[in-house]
Amino acid sequence: MLNILSKKEVYMFDYDKYKAKLINDIGEKRYKHSLRVIACALELSKNMKIDKEKVKLACFLHDCAKYNEEKYLKEFDVDLPKEVDIRNSMPVVHSFLGAEVAKKVYNVKDKDVLEAIKYHTTGKENMTDLEKIVFIADAIEEARSYPGVEDIRKKAFENLDEGILACLNHNIKYLIDIDSFINPLTISARNYLIREKNG
Repeated sequence: MLNILSKKEVYMFDYDKYKAKLINDIGEKRYKHSLRVIACALELSKNMKIDKEKVKLACFLHDCAKYNEEKYLKEFDVDLPKEVDIRNSMPVVHSFLGAEVAKKVYNVKDKDVLEAIKYHTTGKENMTDLEKIVFIADAIEEARSYPGVEDIRKKAFENLDEGILACLNHNIKYLIDIDSFINPLTISARNYLIREKNG
């Protein structure tokens, strides 16, 4: 799978330079997950008019702040959205921190890539194609095995928005079942797709 990253520079990004840093930060298991997300995202987007280099870079770094949230919260003055209440939103904080880490640690300058990293866990209203691809590829890459993933995966490859809506519905139901906080951005993402679907 490493041949996915064969191009060394993407928007001046040197994958070889940062691979060891990323593995050190998130571990080999999570790094392999990131490679699977790239593979899934490229397959999902192969017939779309979307910059595939941005797809690869956003997927490569989407979890770059995971497992290091406390460290980066102290290190960087990150302006988290009002919807991200640290007390109730820790599982999604890494995505918002990740955009800052990608910018300051991994030297990523592309705004589209940074935004895709930022919203890859919550989604948001009116997502770009890049944001959609990273969001859903993270949820359905081939090693994901939670109940319902096969249906979500099938829908995503047939119709991207339908797959994302199914994923958001699944996530919201799961969070309700475990009596957990639902980020308002996720609700907004779902409601936007419902409005678009119903015209």
